[in-house]
Amino acid sequence: MTNNLKVLVCDDSVLIRKKLKSTLEKCKCEGVLEAENGAVAVEMVKEHKPDLVFMDIVMPDKDGIEALTEIRQLDDSVKVVMASSAGTQNHLKKALEQGAFDFIQKPITLESITNIIEKILKDKKEGSLNV
Repeated sequence: MTNNLKVLVCDDSVLIRKKLKSTLEKCKCEGVLEAENGAVAVEMVKEHKPDLVFMDIVMPDKDGIEALTEIRQLDDSVKVVMASSAGTQNHLKKALEQGAFDFIQKPITLESITNIIEKILKDKKEGSLNV
């Protein structure tokens, strides 16, 4: 059974996108979308309206913080989870100030993805009860 979450993975590394996509599929996410930078991610959010975006912070063209800001302006119900390598604490603080839902440290593990998916599904379930 799928969890019905529409997920977008945004990272400039093809390898990281493929690994994350495969991890998300293990978590029963189907039809995972991919973007190679923040500019593409913003366009994909407009077009596909995902529930969840995994966003790398450091990318060419448009970094994760800029993309996060634009995504929040487009649709503040999208949960954006920032992914970062070590040494980007200032970026993470800024991302959380800009409305990021959460962040995960690279290398990304199945456990960290599972925890975030469960948190979002719980939020979604509780949100639908308050209608």
